[in-house]
Amino acid sequence: MIVSRSNYGLCLLALALTLALVGAGWAQTATSASPEQANHYRQAVSLLEQAEAQLTAANLSAALSLVKQSNEKFTLLQKECAAVLAERQLSSQEAQQLAINQKLAADAQAQADQLLSTAAAKKKEGQELQARGQAEAGDAALREAGKGYLQSQTLSIKSAIYALRNQQIIFRFLAP
Repeated sequence: MIVSRSNYGLCLLALALTLALVGAGWAQTATSASPEQANHYRQAVSLLEQAEAQLTAANLSAALSLVKQSNEKFTLLQKECAAVLAERQLSSQEAQQLAINQKLAADAQAQADQLLSTAAAKKKEGQELQARGQAEAGDAALREAGKGYLQSQTLSIKSAIYALRNQQIIFRFLAP
């Protein structure tokens, strides 16, 4: 499986949105969540856990799909709970975990970006080798490029999962 630019872009968009929201900070106050909001939160967390399991099982397409669904649920919660989030303050432990997750997400995405560049160069090299009649060397380079693309996609999904874990922390007040 090769990372498509749209999947890669969606992961980056999810990460950027999450990091922007985390950077703003929130105040923690007691609030009554609607049952619907609590249900959205449970679904988002469940989807996130399933995505992590699928990533561990190397089922990247399923993991990416679950990450997108979880992100949609958290995005919905951001809209529904905007007023509460504006007043909510995070505990020092939550803020510390957010910072850790944010760093892990950024590091994973940086590695993914580097692998993507390397894989693209390998792909080009493989195509050039094949065009010069060096089929075996070209095939080897293309296989290496494919592995690089898979590793890049895995790291991008992992980065998105870290970012969504921050959303889980931010919306934890919705948990029963």
